[in-house]
Amino acid sequence: MALFQVSYSSQALQSQCGAYIVLPASGKPFRVVYLLHGYSGNHTDWVRLTGIVRYAEERRVMVVMPDGANAFYTDARGYPAKYEQHILETIRFIDDTFATIDSPAGRGIGGLSMGGYGAMKLGLKYPELFGSVASHSGVLDIAAAMRNNPDLQIHGIFGPEVPAEEDCFQLATRPGPKPAIYFDCGDEDFLIEHNRRFTAHLQQLGVEHVYREHPGAHTWEYWDCHVVEALDFHCRQFARLGSGSAASVCEKS
Repeated sequence: MALFQVSYSSQALQSQCGAYIVLPASGKPFRVVYLLHGYSGNHTDWVRLTGIVRYAEERRVMVVMPDGANAFYTDARGYPAKYEQHILETIRFIDDTFATIDSPAGRGIGGLSMGGYGAMKLGLKYPELFGSVASHSGVLDIAAAMRNNPDLQIHGIFGPEVPAEEDCFQLATRPGPKPAIYFDCGDEDFLIEHNRRFTAHLQQLGVEHVYREHPGAHTWEYWDCHVVEALDFHCRQFARLGSGSAASVCEKS
Protein backbone atom coordinates (compact mmCIF):
# COMPACT_ATOMS: atom_id res chain seq x y z
CA MET A 1 0.00 0.00 0.00
CA ALA A 2 1.17 3.52 -0.78
CA LEU A 3 -0.14 6.82 0.53
CA PHE A 4 1.04 9.94 -1.21
CA GLN A 5 0.09 13.50 -1.99
CA VAL A 6 0.16 14.71 -5.58
CA SER A 7 0.28 18.23 -6.95
CA TYR A 8 -1.04 18.85 -10.42
CA SER A 9 -2.07 21.75 -12.62
CA SER A 10 -5.78 22.52 -12.79
CA GLN A 11 -7.08 24.40 -15.79
CA ALA A 12 -10.49 24.67 -14.14
CA LEU A 13 -8.99 26.40 -11.10
CA GLN A 14 -6.18 28.12 -13.00
CA SER A 15 -3.73 27.02 -10.31
CA GLN A 16 -1.86 24.11 -8.82
CA CYS A 17 -3.95 21.84 -6.63
CA GLY A 18 -3.41 18.84 -4.41
CA ALA A 19 -4.93 15.45 -3.71
CA TYR A 20 -4.19 12.53 -1.41
CA ILE A 21 -4.17 9.05 -2.94
CA VAL A 22 -4.31 5.63 -1.32
CA LEU A 23 -2.87 3.08 -3.75
CA PRO A 24 -3.28 -0.60 -2.86
CA ALA A 25 -0.34 -2.96 -3.15
CA SER A 26 -2.34 -5.17 -5.52
CA GLY A 27 -5.52 -5.09 -7.56
CA LYS A 28 -4.62 -3.68 -10.98
CA PRO A 29 -6.43 -2.37 -12.85
CA PHE A 30 -7.52 -0.29 -9.88
CA ARG A 31 -11.09 0.36 -8.90
CA VAL A 32 -11.30 3.96 -7.70
CA VAL A 33 -13.45 5.73 -5.13
CA TYR A 34 -13.30 9.54 -5.14
CA LEU A 35 -13.87 10.80 -1.61
CA LEU A 36 -14.88 14.45 -1.07
CA HIS A 37 -14.36 16.50 2.08
CA GLY A 38 -16.79 18.85 3.81
CA TYR A 39 -17.11 22.61 4.19
CA SER A 40 -14.07 24.29 5.79
CA GLY A 41 -12.04 21.11 5.17
CA ASN A 42 -9.47 20.09 2.59
CA HIS A 43 -8.01 17.06 0.86
CA THR A 44 -6.10 15.97 3.97
CA ASP A 45 -9.17 15.52 6.21
CA TRP A 46 -10.04 11.93 5.44
CA VAL A 47 -6.44 10.80 5.92
CA ARG A 48 -5.88 12.74 9.15
CA LEU A 49 -9.21 12.07 10.83
CA THR A 50 -10.28 8.56 9.77
CA GLY A 51 -8.78 5.15 9.13
CA ILE A 52 -9.41 5.46 5.37
CA VAL A 53 -5.89 4.27 4.47
CA ARG A 54 -6.39 0.97 6.29
CA TYR A 55 -9.98 0.58 5.09
CA ALA A 56 -8.97 1.08 1.45
CA GLU A 57 -6.05 -1.33 1.68
CA GLU A 58 -8.22 -4.00 3.30
CA ARG A 59 -10.63 -3.76 0.37
CA ARG A 60 -7.92 -3.29 -2.29
CA VAL A 61 -9.57 -0.12 -3.56
CA MET A 62 -7.78 3.02 -4.73
CA VAL A 63 -9.11 6.14 -2.97
CA VAL A 64 -8.56 9.64 -4.35
CA MET A 65 -9.23 12.65 -2.11
CA PRO A 66 -9.18 15.94 -4.07
CA ASP A 67 -9.46 19.45 -2.68
CA GLY A 68 -12.81 21.18 -3.13
CA ALA A 69 -12.24 24.36 -1.07
CA ASN A 70 -15.64 25.67 0.13
CA ALA A 71 -17.13 25.69 -3.37
CA PHE A 72 -19.71 22.87 -3.09
CA TYR A 73 -18.03 21.09 -6.01
CA THR A 74 -19.77 23.49 -8.34
CA ASP A 75 -18.78 25.80 -11.19
CA ALA A 76 -19.54 28.95 -9.25
CA ARG A 77 -21.64 31.70 -10.80
CA GLY A 78 -19.86 34.46 -8.93
CA TYR A 79 -16.24 33.23 -9.00
CA PRO A 80 -13.81 32.21 -11.77
CA ALA A 81 -12.94 28.85 -10.16
CA LYS A 82 -14.84 25.87 -11.56
CA TYR A 83 -14.83 23.10 -8.97
CA GLU A 84 -17.15 20.72 -10.79
CA GLN A 85 -14.85 20.84 -13.79
CA HIS A 86 -11.95 20.39 -11.39
CA ILE A 87 -13.32 17.03 -10.21
CA LEU A 88 -13.87 15.93 -13.81
CA GLU A 89 -10.33 16.87 -14.81
CA THR A 90 -9.00 15.12 -11.70
CA ILE A 91 -10.64 11.92 -12.94
CA ARG A 92 -8.94 12.36 -16.31
CA PHE A 93 -5.60 12.95 -14.57
CA ILE A 94 -5.98 9.82 -12.45
CA ASP A 95 -7.00 7.65 -15.40
CA ASP A 96 -4.10 8.98 -17.50
CA THR A 97 -1.58 8.43 -14.70
CA PHE A 98 -2.60 5.12 -13.11
CA ALA A 99 -3.82 1.73 -14.28
CA THR A 100 -7.50 2.25 -13.48
CA ILE A 101 -10.78 0.88 -14.78
CA ASP A 102 -11.93 3.82 -16.88
CA SER A 103 -15.67 3.19 -16.66
CA PRO A 104 -18.54 3.27 -14.15
CA ALA A 105 -17.81 -0.41 -13.48
CA GLY A 106 -14.70 0.65 -11.60
CA ARG A 107 -15.44 4.18 -10.40
CA GLY A 108 -17.47 5.45 -7.44
CA ILE A 109 -17.77 8.75 -5.62
CA GLY A 110 -18.59 9.62 -2.01
CA GLY A 111 -18.24 12.36 0.55
CA LEU A 112 -19.44 13.95 3.75
CA SER A 113 -21.59 17.02 4.39
CA MET A 114 -20.74 19.46 1.57
CA GLY A 115 -18.87 16.56 -0.03
CA GLY A 116 -21.94 14.36 0.39
CA TYR A 117 -23.87 16.90 -1.66
CA GLY A 118 -21.05 17.04 -4.21
CA ALA A 119 -20.90 13.27 -4.52
CA MET A 120 -24.67 12.88 -4.92
CA LYS A 121 -24.89 15.73 -7.41
CA LEU A 122 -22.00 14.51 -9.54
CA GLY A 123 -23.13 10.90 -9.39
CA LEU A 124 -26.64 11.76 -10.57
CA LYS A 125 -25.37 14.25 -13.14
CA TYR A 126 -22.73 11.97 -14.68
CA PRO A 127 -23.97 8.35 -14.54
CA GLU A 128 -21.68 7.63 -17.49
CA LEU A 129 -18.74 8.25 -15.12
CA PHE A 130 -19.87 6.82 -11.77
CA GLY A 131 -21.34 3.42 -11.06
CA SER A 132 -22.00 4.21 -7.41
CA VAL A 133 -22.46 7.20 -5.13
CA ALA A 134 -22.36 7.42 -1.34
CA SER A 135 -23.13 10.36 0.93
CA HIS A 136 -22.67 10.78 4.68
CA SER A 137 -24.60 13.58 6.42
CA GLY A 138 -25.04 15.27 3.07
CA VAL A 139 -26.34 18.77 2.39
CA LEU A 140 -28.75 17.09 0.00
CA ASP A 141 -31.44 19.77 -0.03
CA ILE A 142 -29.22 22.55 -1.29
CA ALA A 143 -32.21 24.83 -1.97
CA ALA A 144 -33.16 24.63 1.72
CA ALA A 145 -29.56 25.36 2.67
CA MET A 146 -29.72 28.48 0.49
CA ARG A 147 -32.92 29.64 2.17
CA ASN A 148 -31.66 29.03 5.68
CA ASN A 149 -28.05 30.14 5.34
CA PRO A 150 -27.17 33.85 5.30
CA ASP A 151 -23.60 32.98 4.26
CA LEU A 152 -22.95 35.08 1.17
CA GLN A 153 -20.47 32.56 -0.24
CA ILE A 154 -23.09 29.93 -0.98
CA HIS A 155 -25.24 32.55 -2.72
CA GLY A 156 -22.23 33.65 -4.73
CA ILE A 157 -21.68 30.06 -5.82
CA PHE A 158 -25.23 29.26 -6.92
CA GLY A 159 -26.68 32.67 -7.72
CA PRO A 160 -30.09 33.88 -6.50
CA GLU A 161 -31.53 30.34 -6.66
CA VAL A 162 -30.14 26.87 -7.19
CA PRO A 163 -30.10 25.88 -10.88
CA ALA A 164 -31.86 22.60 -11.68
CA GLU A 165 -28.57 21.02 -12.77
CA GLU A 166 -27.11 21.64 -9.29
CA ASP A 167 -30.14 20.39 -7.32
CA CYS A 168 -30.08 16.72 -6.27
CA PHE A 169 -33.88 16.63 -6.10
CA GLN A 170 -34.16 17.85 -9.69
CA LEU A 171 -31.34 15.64 -10.95
CA ALA A 172 -33.05 12.58 -9.48
CA THR A 173 -36.05 13.19 -11.78
CA ARG A 174 -33.95 12.91 -14.93
CA PRO A 175 -34.83 9.89 -17.07
CA GLY A 176 -32.21 7.30 -17.85
CA PRO A 177 -29.75 5.19 -15.85
CA LYS A 178 -28.55 6.17 -12.41
CA PRO A 179 -25.63 5.03 -10.28
CA ALA A 180 -26.24 2.79 -7.30
CA ILE A 181 -27.18 5.18 -4.46
CA TYR A 182 -26.29 4.90 -0.78
CA PHE A 183 -26.58 7.59 1.89
CA ASP A 184 -26.70 7.76 5.66
CA CYS A 185 -27.06 10.32 8.41
CA GLY A 186 -26.80 10.46 12.18
CA ASP A 187 -30.06 10.78 14.06
CA GLU A 188 -28.68 13.79 15.97
CA ASP A 189 -27.26 15.48 12.86
CA PHE A 190 -28.58 18.94 12.00
CA LEU A 191 -28.89 17.75 8.37
CA ILE A 192 -31.10 14.78 9.17
CA GLU A 193 -34.20 16.37 7.60
CA HIS A 194 -32.29 16.96 4.33
CA ASN A 195 -31.65 13.25 4.14
CA ARG A 196 -35.16 12.22 5.17
CA ARG A 197 -36.66 14.49 2.52
CA PHE A 198 -34.34 13.07 -0.11
CA THR A 199 -35.11 9.42 0.64
CA ALA A 200 -38.84 10.25 0.57
CA HIS A 201 -38.31 11.97 -2.80
CA LEU A 202 -36.47 8.96 -4.23
CA GLN A 203 -39.17 6.62 -2.92
CA GLN A 204 -41.85 8.71 -4.59
CA LEU A 205 -39.90 8.60 -7.87
CA GLY A 206 -39.36 4.86 -7.57
CA VAL A 207 -35.57 5.29 -7.59
CA GLU A 208 -33.81 2.35 -5.94
CA HIS A 209 -31.46 3.37 -3.14
CA VAL A 210 -30.15 2.49 0.29
CA TYR A 211 -30.73 4.97 3.13
CA ARG A 212 -29.72 4.39 6.73
CA GLU A 213 -29.92 6.36 9.95
CA HIS A 214 -27.52 5.61 12.77
CA PRO A 215 -26.91 7.01 16.24
CA GLY A 216 -24.60 10.00 15.99
CA ALA A 217 -24.11 13.62 15.03
CA HIS A 218 -22.14 15.68 12.51
CA THR A 219 -18.77 14.38 13.70
CA TRP A 220 -15.66 12.64 12.46
CA GLU A 221 -16.36 9.80 14.88
CA TYR A 222 -19.58 9.14 12.97
CA TRP A 223 -17.98 9.39 9.51
CA ASP A 224 -15.04 7.20 10.46
CA CYS A 225 -17.46 4.54 11.65
CA HIS A 226 -19.67 4.54 8.56
CA VAL A 227 -17.33 5.19 5.65
CA VAL A 228 -16.51 1.47 5.73
CA GLU A 229 -20.16 0.72 4.89
CA ALA A 230 -19.92 3.07 1.92
CA LEU A 231 -16.71 1.44 0.69
CA ASP A 232 -18.35 -1.96 0.89
CA PHE A 233 -21.33 -0.59 -1.04
CA HIS A 234 -19.00 0.65 -3.81
CA CYS A 235 -17.23 -2.72 -3.86
CA ARG A 236 -20.47 -4.63 -4.26
CA GLN A 237 -21.40 -2.40 -7.18
CA PHE A 238 -17.98 -2.93 -8.79
CA ALA A 239 -18.57 -6.67 -8.54
CA ARG A 240 -22.13 -6.38 -9.87
CA LEU A 241 -20.96 -4.37 -12.89
CA GLY A 242 -18.35 -6.97 -13.69
CA SER A 243 -15.07 -5.34 -12.67
CA GLY A 244 -14.23 -8.15 -10.25
CA SER A 245 -15.79 -10.85 -8.15
CA ALA A 246 -17.26 -10.07 -4.76
CA ALA A 247 -14.56 -12.20 -3.16
CA SER A 248 -11.69 -10.43 -4.88
CA VAL A 249 -13.07 -6.88 -4.64
CA CYS A 250 -15.11 -6.60 -1.48
CA GLU A 251 -13.63 -8.93 1.07
CA LYS A 252 -10.88 -7.83 3.40
CA SER A 253 -7.42 -9.21 2.73
